[in-house]
Amino acid sequence: MQDSNEPKISEPTPLVDRRDFLGGATMLAGTSLLGLAAPMSAAEPAGGAVPAAPAEMPADRMPPIPPEKYTEAQKKAAAEITSGPRGALVGPFIPLLRSPELMSRLQRVGEYLRFEGKFEANIREFIILIIARQWTQQFEWYSHESLALKAGVKPETIKAIAEMRRPSEMTPDETMLYDFISELRLRQSVSDAAYAPVVKRFGEQGIIDITVLCGYYTLLGMMMNTTRTPLPPGTPLPLATFPQ
Repeated sequence: MQDSNEPKISEPTPLVDRRDFLGGATMLAGTSLLGLAAPMSAAEPAGGAVPAAPAEMPADRMPPIPPEKYTEAQKKAAAEITSGPRGALVGPFIPLLRSPELMSRLQRVGEYLRFEGKFEANIREFIILIIARQWTQQFEWYSHESLALKAGVKPETIKAIAEMRRPSEMTPDETMLYDFISELRLRQSVSDAAYAPVVKRFGEQGIIDITVLCGYYTLLGMMMNTTRTPLPPGTPLPLATFPQ
């Protein structure tokens, strides 16, 4: 991740409830919630809704704590971040520092998922972008879009995810993961039809790591949307919000 400083910002446009563009959440990609035959296109907005122009970010609720005001626990937790592969205390770790013991434990989970996990970078970044888009998490998208491109995720695939459309030309791995994650997010479960190809391809450890990767970035998205973690000053918002 890159350094993030508090920008000058104004009041937000509220984020839309995801149900607003799921068509009542009773039909997903032409398949009812009781049927599992068709691939999911669950992230598409209902009625062809077009993303609204991005608004400015609201004021940061938990800006960086001056290092001279760190408690001993905060000093220890911050040192773990800065001495590790991230190299800097930015993004979600700025608000997380308010709970240093939690941050210390949580960042080790993230360190494994990002830097030590079994997945190739293209798979990991593809999953992260799906979750960042679900939460309209501007910082995570800003941080990971370029990493996804560098890892080989196609620009048109990234564009479709940003627009909450099912990408039309995904790799076989992306296709099975998109369907798996879509069901997990929207049905809070995964059908046998979506589970089988993923466990065959990535194994049972892969299922666990994929699910926890989704959960980890969901947690970061919830937290940063709550604390209003900003982008670097002058950086345009990369994700559009959807109209209510």
